[in-house]
Amino acid sequence: MELIKNQSISVDCVVFGYDTLTKSLNLLLINRYLESEDKNEVLVDDYVLTGYHIYEHETLDDAATRVLKELTGLTNTYKKQFKAFGDPNRLRGEKDLEWIKSENFNFRTVTVAYYFLIKTEDVDLKNTKHEAKWFPITSLPKLGFDHEKIILEAYEDLKIKCLAEPIIFELLPDKFTINEVQEVYESILNIEIDNRNFRRKLIHKKYIIPLDEKKVGVSKKPSQLYMFSKDVYDKVYQKNYLINI
Repeated sequence: MELIKNQSISVDCVVFGYDTLTKSLNLLLINRYLESEDKNEVLVDDYVLTGYHIYEHETLDDAATRVLKELTGLTNTYKKQFKAFGDPNRLRGEKDLEWIKSENFNFRTVTVAYYFLIKTEDVDLKNTKHEAKWFPITSLPKLGFDHEKIILEAYEDLKIKCLAEPIIFELLPDKFTINEVQEVYESILNIEIDNRNFRRKLIHKKYIIPLDEKKVGVSKKPSQLYMFSKDVYDKVYQKNYLINI
């Protein structure tokens, strides 16, 4: 099949990942680098979201899945389409114009933005294109296009969503401690949570299943491990907050 690119519509992917070692919510970005034809001048050197124009035979969802797979190799991940961005001037920055000219893009491109939740350790950065790199959400580099706006809106949506649905378990190992769950919430919401209160509320949720295992390889006292049961959650789910923090 001949791949015909739609020059007016693209998808952009906000890829969130949680690092259990640094306990930080991170964002996967790619380097946008362009030199002058004589190689004497760097015209563009910043970071952007991974994204691309859709092909005419694709749905938007299929295009977003393709773009993520091309970057990370991952397919079966949490994905949410959250907004379209169509400001006529969204690609009109000085460096953006240089980049678009070199890539032969359409100046008037509407992008549909998605965000994905993955575990940072599932991505082999050495095998990604465009020098992909994780950045803490609290310490982002200089960004191109309107991608700062897209990221901030995705982040706000994630904060709301994580209090209404159990999506944070997409960022955790299959087996986790209560402290690890708390740390993910604190990282996303940028707040401190009362440990005792949080533990009491979480362990009484029917879909948080205690395991006959403890976390090993830690210097302090081994902690009880738990798992999240989506089957149980789907049975008991009601339209209220997952956890009142």
